[in-house]
Amino acid sequence: MSDSAQTPHTDEVETEATDRQPDEPESESHVEPVETGADAVVAALKNADVDHLFGVQGGAIMPVYDALYSESDMTHVTMAHEQGAVHAADAYGIVTGDPGVCMATSGPGATNLVTGIADASMDSDPLIALTGQVPTDLVGNDAFQETDTIGVTQPITKYNRFASHADEVGDDVATAFALADEGRQGPTLVDLPKDVTQPETDVEPGRPETPDTYNPPEKADEDAVDEAADVISAAEKPVILAGGGVIKANASDELRAFAKEHEIPVLATMPGTGAFDQTHELSMGIAGMHGTGYANMAITLTDCMLAVGTRFDDRLTGDVETFAPDADIVHVDIDPAEVSKNVEADYPLLGDAKAVVDQLGNAMTDSPEADLWREQCQTWKDEYPLDYEMPEDRPLKPQYIVEQFDETMPDDTIVTAGVGQHQMWAWQYWTWTEPRTWVTSHGLGTMGYGFPAAIGAKLAAPDKEVIAFEGDGSFLMTSQELSVAVRENLDITIVILNNEAVGMVRQWQDGFYEGRRMASEYPWVPEFDKLAEAYGARGFRLEDYDEVDDVIEAALTYDGPAVVDAIIDPEENVYPMVPSGGDNSLFALSEADLDEI
Repeated sequence: MSDSAQTPHTDEVETEATDRQPDEPESESHVEPVETGADAVVAALKNADVDHLFGVQGGAIMPVYDALYSESDMTHVTMAHEQGAVHAADAYGIVTGDPGVCMATSGPGATNLVTGIADASMDSDPLIALTGQVPTDLVGNDAFQETDTIGVTQPITKYNRFASHADEVGDDVATAFALADEGRQGPTLVDLPKDVTQPETDVEPGRPETPDTYNPPEKADEDAVDEAADVISAAEKPVILAGGGVIKANASDELRAFAKEHEIPVLATMPGTGAFDQTHELSMGIAGMHGTGYANMAITLTDCMLAVGTRFDDRLTGDVETFAPDADIVHVDIDPAEVSKNVEADYPLLGDAKAVVDQLGNAMTDSPEADLWREQCQTWKDEYPLDYEMPEDRPLKPQYIVEQFDETMPDDTIVTAGVGQHQMWAWQYWTWTEPRTWVTSHGLGTMGYGFPAAIGAKLAAPDKEVIAFEGDGSFLMTSQELSVAVRENLDITIVILNNEAVGMVRQWQDGFYEGRRMASEYPWVPEFDKLAEAYGARGFRLEDYDEVDDVIEAALTYDGPAVVDAIIDPEENVYPMVPSGGDNSLFALSEADLDEI
């Protein structure tokens, strides 16, 4: 599967597992008789074993909410804003692997979902959006809160449907759910006019099922697999590039076994982070614009790359002409549209990542003779470690804060992040050992994603620790969801790496715009610890190194949402860095290096 969506889709959503035991009857036996179109919508969700929905009530979606009123098997989580609903649902889907569900009314409610749907599309996240719509006879008449939701979202959904009849709406929702989940995952949407959800019907929807015409590949062609296996076996400098599709396909175990058996170094894309245990000696860490120097050296000099579930986006490749220039590319992906789109595949293998990696394992007759290559990779790891300075006369370093939380929290902690410098520091300085623990906006780069995502993640995995790393600029966009975290008494920790700026913009302005910091500095942000207290959460302010351990302990001990306002060095930048469209081997480790590239 691929790092990004087959078609644009919405923000990530997570769903919690049901309590039904394997010997209990299927959920459809518990469905109440359908009396209206709205009942059919709810019945379709029950048939799909949905147990959490995220949304905001409104006029056009009201019939569906009314049908949920007496529903005991599903929990609706009212969010403060529709953007929070779609991000929470998106994260719920990332953590569980099943489609998250978000709901909104027509007009502004639906359009407030659009950013999250586009985010899910870019990242191939399983998500279903249900939007209210004005009655059919008012569509096109500029009715109150009317928007052409289908037209707006068609480019960013895998499937969207304008429901046209109460007898069919339940199956419309079931199909949308199935398509969000099957093949290359992505967002789907069903638009629900009130004259479809309010009328009577007794038609019971079926279980989620994809159309007969939808047949994503499962296994790759055997001859192509044999050829690829021979190329990998003969390589002298092989690498495995683990993309987000590895995690989407639940193929992490297969990929880890393959890499270890054949002793092939493994690199991870940003969405693929966690697919391979970074503490293993074969791990080369993370690759791309802000990846490790040693990973980017391995990419540049490899002679054979097994790329699994990646779309080779520009933040990974830089200049495609200098990306793995001498390598045979074996590309495993479930979506044929991604093969040779950005990087030419010498050996394309179309199919589900889990099945195809297993095929490759069975086809391998020999392991690559790559002792010298592995030694070279270790040399690069020793030469280009992730590092930072901690001068006594400078404020707190964000990298240190991330590392200290990492050392304190369990290996299976779920980490969410917004977008910006804080996201890169979290990605670089957390130790990733398990899949579905890194939840962030990859392709679209949506500021404000991290905190509502943490809400969805916690509801998806209530027994796991959840921490959200946010920047001050990113947190401002969705901070109102603190009211939800407090209302639901969610035990999550929000760490704001506060440099009073949209830091990545400021870094680029310093590096590429001669230091003209237009509209990037935020000295007007509030004191976030006090803001947290106003919402009823616990707030902490962190300014000195000697406070770090005590604040971490207090924040993690608090049973409820805790916000740590960490005042960091405002001049700290993210390195390594490959300039946009640059050569991955020419990475900068400092601003001085950047000037020389």
